[in-house]
Amino acid sequence: MKSKGLQVVAAQLNFLVGDIQGNVQKVIEATGQAVEKHAADVIVFPELTLTGYPPEDLLLRPSMSVRIDAGLACLKAELPRGIAVLLGYPKALDGKLYNAAGVIVDGQIVAEYFKQELPNYQVFDEKRYFSPGSKPCVVTIAGVSAAITICEDIWHPEPIAQARLLGAQIMLNINASPFHTNKPQERRDLLAQRATSAQMPIVYVNLVGGQDELVFDGGSMVVDHLGQCVMKAELYQEALYPFHFQLHDKDIVAIRAAVPKDPPLEESVYNALVLGVKDYVNKNGFRGAVLGLSGGIDSALTLAIAVDALGADRVEAIMMPFRYTSQMSLEDAEKEASILGVEYQIKPIEPMYNAFIEALAVDFAGTQPDATEENLQARCRGVLLMAVSNKRGLIVLTTGNKSEMAVGYSTLYGDMAGGFDVLKDVPKTLVFRLCEYRNNLTPDNPPIPQRVIDRPPSAELSPDQKDEDSLPPYPILDEILRLYVEEDRSLDAIVAEGFEFEVVKQVIRLVDLNEYKRRQAPVGVRITSRGFGRDRRYPITCRWPAGA
Repeated sequence: MKSKGLQVVAAQLNFLVGDIQGNVQKVIEATGQAVEKHAADVIVFPELTLTGYPPEDLLLRPSMSVRIDAGLACLKAELPRGIAVLLGYPKALDGKLYNAAGVIVDGQIVAEYFKQELPNYQVFDEKRYFSPGSKPCVVTIAGVSAAITICEDIWHPEPIAQARLLGAQIMLNINASPFHTNKPQERRDLLAQRATSAQMPIVYVNLVGGQDELVFDGGSMVVDHLGQCVMKAELYQEALYPFHFQLHDKDIVAIRAAVPKDPPLEESVYNALVLGVKDYVNKNGFRGAVLGLSGGIDSALTLAIAVDALGADRVEAIMMPFRYTSQMSLEDAEKEASILGVEYQIKPIEPMYNAFIEALAVDFAGTQPDATEENLQARCRGVLLMAVSNKRGLIVLTTGNKSEMAVGYSTLYGDMAGGFDVLKDVPKTLVFRLCEYRNNLTPDNPPIPQRVIDRPPSAELSPDQKDEDSLPPYPILDEILRLYVEEDRSLDAIVAEGFEFEVVKQVIRLVDLNEYKRRQAPVGVRITSRGFGRDRRYPITCRWPAGA
């Protein structure tokens, strides 16, 4: 028996982009559970439920509307009766395409809303596909006037103000909001501002799951009319979350429930990386993953993330030593693989390298060894890993971090060869913190040896090589990169923060010069407000003054 009031179920679920039929079935199953287990009046799904988010240029396919219509017809026929179902889908109408939310009750779409505020910044480019809506939508659900909005609408004051004027008592806001550091707090602060301004509780339902470089972290919540977060779903967890409201005359009051604290930065980022790897590998049908385990800190962290995402039985590690590989690296790589329980092989690259040198003897005659020979080592390793990948159906996980990707401290067709770069958006200084975090999860058997964390980073491509032979110390480098890449600061503005002019100039030059490498890099999880991917698109051929 339904309790007096409004029972809302937030369907914080993981949908697969393009799998309209599969997503429809997921909606039907979740709605059945909402009725049977929670006696729900309404179940609320994330933005663009039927297509998954972001569908990108799939929206331009002529068959999209046909498939969406078929999906909606199936839902109208098969959804349980006696419950309102709010979900998202693209809607073609009068030659335009809208980002829509529809409410299905007893086999009929009883209300439909078109997103008014279309984001066109960072990773979003909705204006490429959608036309904006212009009208609010308020629908009665179990005697309550509920306003419908979609994601970006809540970041602007007008949609909720429109709804208030129409007598809305509560707002249901469906989302596909990707994670970046500090994003959960940003959302909560914003919802508090909107709820207090309109004196209206807001139900915020977010997508969860990985989609290429984006990770959607969930964190669905209810903020009451006073701006207090009174209910909150777990981050990174796929589940149905019941939210209950009581009616007092015309007022609707959220019943306070558990509000989990936001996790520390390291935990949140680590979980985002794990989910990103898990969904990329599984949704794309790979049997598992393989990576080069060097004995260094980046590959050690990547291995731990891969095992946490996929399980040890689906991860393989290969050590590919050369004459410059230290005994410490050999020992540490073997220890990491043993602790995590993965299949481990050692494949020396000396024979391959010597074969290349012999084949190139005429071309190299009269020259001195330089980065060419170093890159040959990395490319020998890349060939080995890709061969294993092709033969075994395993995706190659590359191990380069954001600091290295920014300044080009990597080798095309070498250590950049692979299908997914787990640490692509993780600065080196954060890599160290994530290693400490992961070790603290299993303090009796930490997977990353302490000396791997403590020793100076090295690519081990030449005798006694250290990263800081070529780069500024990582704390300095990472802060310069943050200011230049994520905040678009100029050279002079960065110098004004207290950095040496020549150091900043060198870093900026390397970032600009290596755009061509990043264009050829594998996709990787985005965890900062601006990663190298969808939200930073710079020309390769360019005469823009460095640092201007």
